[in-house]
Amino acid sequence: MPTVSAVNLSAPLLLLLLWATHCSMATNWLSLARLPRSRPVSGSGPCARLRGLTAGQVGVCRARGEVMESVRKAAEMVIEECQHQFRNRRWNCSTTPRGINVFGRVMNQGTREAAFVHALSSAAVAVAVTRACTRGELERCGCDRKVRGVSPEGFQWSGCSDNLSYGVAFSQTFVDEPERAKGLSAGRPLMNLHNNEAGRKAILHNMQVECKCHGVSGSCELRTCWKVMPPFRRVGVVLKERFDGATEVRLTRIGSRTALLPRDPQVKPPAARDLLYLAPSPDFCHLDPDNGIPGTAGRRCNGESGSPGVLWTRVPGGSGRGGAALLLQVLLVPARSAASSAKNTVTIHTCRV
Repeated sequence: MPTVSAVNLSAPLLLLLLWATHCSMATNWLSLARLPRSRPVSGSGPCARLRGLTAGQVGVCRARGEVMESVRKAAEMVIEECQHQFRNRRWNCSTTPRGINVFGRVMNQGTREAAFVHALSSAAVAVAVTRACTRGELERCGCDRKVRGVSPEGFQWSGCSDNLSYGVAFSQTFVDEPERAKGLSAGRPLMNLHNNEAGRKAILHNMQVECKCHGVSGSCELRTCWKVMPPFRRVGVVLKERFDGATEVRLTRIGSRTALLPRDPQVKPPAARDLLYLAPSPDFCHLDPDNGIPGTAGRRCNGESGSPGVLWTRVPGGSGRGGAALLLQVLLVPARSAASSAKNTVTIHTCRV
């Protein structure tokens, strides 16, 4: 039987463990990407067996099962796009070999990397569900029929506009559920909800118009147009730019409520489309298996930059609001060269740490 002192000592550790587990739950649904395509992801029985879902998300799965295949697709999109956008960075969205925490414990921390994954995840669900609507794969939605009439530019709204409002609403219901279940008085849920919404706004503010001409011999006497979502690659690019200009914030009490304000009082409050983070990022150069960080040893790096093995990216304007230019270090590691013995010599620089 534990003594009183032993219980007192273990209580903070237990609270810390529960807090870390609670934080990671928000993106554990990404583990749906690990499931074989043959495994069903809807229905009362299958929903209850999806380990990466919170209780609230299991309820959504049971109530709106036809959408869950789109959620599975969204999880795959997140991993693929994240790894593309960060392929030249120290943290390259490497995944854990197994388990429900796909990106490892780095998601438990309120870093800008976690901010990006949350934004990309909410956007992916909105995009995948909206695509399914447009393709007629879902019974409860279809094309956006509200886009009608004549535009200020003189063309006729017609055709099948992407029903983004339906996709966004489902993303808010499913992706935001873990945060709303925690309450909105803590910093991490507020951070996650803000970044989730920023991800969805990256779609909304980059909607495109496609048109078709009608008339004799292609004269285009009449144009009918409809709204379409941007390619998901474009959404990834936009959010990557937001990642580079993300604002570090802290939880601040204002009267009876709490809010996230810039840690630096000289920085203007971030806009709804900006990404926020609470904690600095760890050193991704060195191997840290406990946190799912593989390190950079053996990866190719840029040997032509100012210093050997260093790749720099210039981000104008720092956070996007501060004014001064900011240099973000991508790979700050020594490099060694390996040349082939073939006629065409190729020099490859790899990271030592």
